[in-house]
Amino acid sequence: MAHRVAPRAEADLDDIWLYVAKETASMDVATRLIDSITSRFSFLASFPYVGRARDEDLGASSRSFAVDVALKLLKGGKGKVQKTVLRARYGRA
Repeated sequence: MAHRVAPRAEADLDDIWLYVAKETASMDVATRLIDSITSRFSFLASFPYVGRARDEDLGASSRSFAVDVALKLLKGGKGKVQKTVLRARYGRA
């Protein structure tokens, strides 16, 4: 399923990678974590109502799932819904 990754989410992923690479002294571990996070984006786009509603802290129609990857649903033209990954957060970052 098509989705968009917001610039802030891209920056979050970079920050998470750097933090994990430093903490573990392993670029491979950091890369595997980022791959694990980003592999969930298509799942979230396919099932946009999975996860916890986060309207209060992330904005209307926002949800979070698993490793705090937030997915915001925006109404598109002709009844379509555009899926945008807003942020990516890591529990220890």
